[in-house]
Parts: sequence; C-alpha cells; structure tokens
Amino acid sequence: MGTGADVRDILELTGGENDGPISKKDLINSDKKKTKKATETLTFKRPEGMHREVYALLYSDKKDAPPLLPSDTTQGYRTVKAKLGCKKVRPWKWMSFTNPARRDGAIFHHWRRVAEEGKDYPFARFNKTVQVPVYSEQEYQMHLHDDGWTKAETDHLFDLCKRFDLRFVVVHDRYDHQQYRKRSVEDLKERYYCICGKLTKVRAASGTEPKIYIFDAGHERRRKEQLDKLFNRTPEQVAEEEYLIQELRKIETRKKEREKKAQDLQKLIKAADTTTELRRAEKRVSKKKLPQKREMEKPAVPETAGIKFPDFKSAGVNLRSQRMKLPSSVGQKKIKAIEQILLEQGVDLNPMPTEEIVQMFNELRSDLVLLYELKQAHSNCEYEQQMLRHRYEALLKTGTGSMLGGTLGAGPAAVAAAQSAELNATNSTGASTPGGETPSWPSADDIKVEAKEQIIDVVGAPLTPNS
Repeated sequence: MGTGADVRDILELTGGENDGPISKKDLINSDKKKTKKATETLTFKRPEGMHREVYALLYSDKKDAPPLLPSDTTQGYRTVKAKLGCKKVRPWKWMSFTNPARRDGAIFHHWRRVAEEGKDYPFARFNKTVQVPVYSEQEYQMHLHDDGWTKAETDHLFDLCKRFDLRFVVVHDRYDHQQYRKRSVEDLKERYYCICGKLTKVRAASGTEPKIYIFDAGHERRRKEQLDKLFNRTPEQVAEEEYLIQELRKIETRKKEREKKAQDLQKLIKAADTTTELRRAEKRVSKKKLPQKREMEKPAVPETAGIKFPDFKSAGVNLRSQRMKLPSSVGQKKIKAIEQILLEQGVDLNPMPTEEIVQMFNELRSDLVLLYELKQAHSNCEYEQQMLRHRYEALLKTGTGSMLGGTLGAGPAAVAAAQSAELNATNSTGASTPGGETPSWPSADDIKVEAKEQIIDVVGAPLTPNS
C-alpha cells in the first residue's frame, strides 16, 4: 500500500507545507497548483554572446516562446511574385522588318508580338545622323570659291563627311589622295568649318548675328608638332628636363625662405623700435603715480618684442616671484644664452622679488632675448651675403663653362628665369640686411647671357650657419 509521500509524488506536490497527512482540500486543489507551477517554470535563458536588446525582441510582453516557423505577412519589403492569371498568352509571330538606317533594303526577321505587326523598328530612334550642309552651284561661285580647292575636291570632302559623320580621321584615311592633292586632317577640318561658317552667315536672317564655329588650324598644327617633339625625346633629354624642373623648384623654395626671413627681420627691427619708444614714454610718466595705475595705462607690447610674461589677474594669494618665471614659449637655447649674459654682467639669476626689481628684471631679460634674435638674424644675413659673393665671383671666373653639357630648347630659358628670380631675391635680402654692404651687381642682361652657358649651384650650399 502506498504512503503519503508516494501520493504527493504522483500529484506533484511539494513537501514543505504538506509534510502532514493528505487532506480533502489538497486533493481538490491539486490541478490549480500543478498549472501554477508549470507556468512559473516556463523560462528561457539568453544565449551567450547575444545582446539583451536583441534577445528581448524574440519574446512578447507575455514572455511567449519565439515562433518555430517564420511568419509571412504582407507588410514590409519582400520580393514581389508573379501573379499568373487565367488569361490567354499574347501570341508572338516570326515576322520580317527593315532597318531605316540601312540604304541597301536589307530584310531581317525576328520574333514580335502580333499586335505590333506593321509598326516601325523600335531601335530606329537611336539612328542619329549629322546634318552636313548642302550648297548650290551659285552659292559656291559667289561665297565658297577658294584658289587652293576645286569644286570637285570640295564635293568629295563633303560627301565623305556625310558618309562618316564628321569622323575626320576616317575621312582622311578614305580621302582620294591620288586624284586630288594630299591633305592633312587639319586642312580638311579648316576647309569644312570655313564653308559651314560662310553658309551660316549668308543664310542667316538680316539683323541677326549667328554663332559661327571657328577652327584654328595653325594652333592645331603647332599642338601636334609639340606632341611629336615631346614623344620623340631621348631618355637623356627627359632626365635633364626633370633635373632642371627640380632645380627651379628648389630655387623658388629658397626665394620664399629668404622673403620670410626678411619679413621676420623687419618684425624684429620694428619690435625693437617699439620697445625703445615705450621705454621713453615710461620715463616721461610722473613717478608720483602708483605702479598699479601705471601698469594699467601702459600700452601693450607686441608679442614679438622679446618675452611676454603671463599676467596673474586671478583672485587669491600668489607670490611675486612667480612673475619672474620664464614662460614655456622660451626655448632652452635662449634661456641658456640669457643666463650666460647675466653671469658675464654679474647679475644675480634670482634677485629679491620686489615690485620694482621684478619689473626691471623682466624687462632686462626681454631685451636680452630681443638682442639675441637680432644678432642671430644679423649673422645669418652676413653669412648669406658672403656665400652669394663667393658664387658671384665664381660665376665671373668660370666665364663660358657649362655644367650640364647640352640642354633642351626650353632649358636655357628656364635656367635664365630661375637665375633672374635668384638674383632678385638676393638683392631684396641684401637691401634689408642692417649694416651689410651692398655689392655692385652686374646688369640683368649680363646675367642672362651667363645663365645660358652655366647653371649656378644655388641649392647645394646651406642657407645659414645655424640651419
């Protein structure tokens, strides 16, 4: 005979609260408890690697299981299937047709619907032809007559243009050079467009200016000659031209660098003058005014004038010695130069930071930096002037010596232009150099004559001793 545990196991009843004897209530409510348990245990675990948002799309709000079969609804994008009805198929027929583009009356056959029988060939609309003008005997004698062309030759040209749709290369190939004079493609084009322009002008209505196409035969001939010369160059000529182009680019780069250095030098000189004027203006200010007020009325010094020290305008306590700290924009080379000059002059590197000492010490170091930059720019200009003087003397000594041997037709002109640009840049740099001597340069014609025979190496030497 079964025990209470066996009955509970058959009815799928849990042990905890029903460890005692089975009552009538337990037997009656056994189905409800079974359904509730089955509903609670129906859960699905999210697969590894699948995002939570994607997994949530697989279930509805009631946590139903995803469908086993893909659903097919009429909403959304899908491939439209052919809807085959019960109507009769349209009949097709093997019928003949002619192509309007052909003039030989050839007859072809193809399948076509019976309803389209007798209609024109559908691809005939793509047969586009060029409208070649036609002239009469009277128009030719009055307006189109040319001593270099006969009427028969002109008629032959227009017939070929009409046959081959103005494909002048094909027209030149099919041209009858035995019966008529030998013509080039440019000659054929020039004659054709000349006649078209005259006919358009003659046939235009009175009081109107028609648009006439003008063919420049001379330009076309020169263009083809240049292409032939370019194509027939030897490898040595190609290498020489590339070398000259590279040298010209280097010369232009050097010219831009010199111009930039000249501008920087002008800025430094202007900054020095501005600083001097500001110092003189400060001396004129009465000493009775407060330092703070004097600082507020003091005009701003340009950034290029030495060092720009930061202003401590933030609220709070700060040390006056912080105003003596050099900003990070000053390089280590300038800092060492400042320290060396201060040590040579016997100035303390860290003086007592009173209000007056801080201001004067910062102005002193700013002037030292400006002096250092001016000396560096002056030495660079002197070095460039000396280097150019040596090159000029070498140019006068060499005379008719040639460095490259043979040059292209455009080579001397390119070299002359490059040397002329180099000479102009040199003159402008020499003029802006403070205290430098201005050498006596030869005339531009002499330099151009020498440039045709020799190329100066303006690229090999360095720009400045510090570069």
